[in-house]
Amino acid sequence: MKPDKELQENVIDELKWDPKINSAEIGVAVKNGIVTLSGSVDSYAKKLATENAVKRVKDVKGIAEEITVKLLPDGRRTDAEIGEAAVNALKWNNGVPDDKIKVTVENGWLNLEGQLDWQFQKDAATLAVDDIIGVKGVTNLITIKPRVNIPVIRDSIKKALERSADIEADRIIIETQGNKITLRGKARSWSERNEVERAAWCAPGVMEVEDNLVIAP
Repeated sequence: MKPDKELQENVIDELKWDPKINSAEIGVAVKNGIVTLSGSVDSYAKKLATENAVKRVKDVKGIAEEITVKLLPDGRRTDAEIGEAAVNALKWNNGVPDDKIKVTVENGWLNLEGQLDWQFQKDAATLAVDDIIGVKGVTNLITIKPRVNIPVIRDSIKKALERSADIEADRIIIETQGNKITLRGKARSWSERNEVERAAWCAPGVMEVEDNLVIAP
């Protein structure tokens, strides 16, 4: 594991490397592998880009994200305008059944509600709206529809992990209880942890995934 000072330098370098981010706007502090991000950006998309950039850095164990979104005058929109843009964004996304999603906006914060069949549809809904101008944040309250009589098969998930070139499957423990999957063990990076969780959600019948993986390169 890298010393905190070296990890801080690596995070700062990664922020500078990403063209979507103005690294001068972001403060970076590191303690025991936990990265604290501070500062303000002018869009929610930049806030997400900053968090994703930090997750790409090796040896990051956790992130405390304290970045605020302060919109510039030309980036401000009324709640009605944001709501209309969100509805259109969902409608134009092939991966989202937009007729099953309700959009509400309050003070620039966008909420998604409804019930869908698959986790990938829920994820696609978030991606469709998180870069809309004027959005200060997104809360995805969409639930996944229960599937009766479809048992979650642990071995099929394990085999899916083993097929992935990006996952060290023997470090991952999978527990199943009804339609819930609990993940334990160690992931080498945030990207591997996300890939493991994504693979678990792809299994038929999964309604809930509890991710208890720790980052341990």
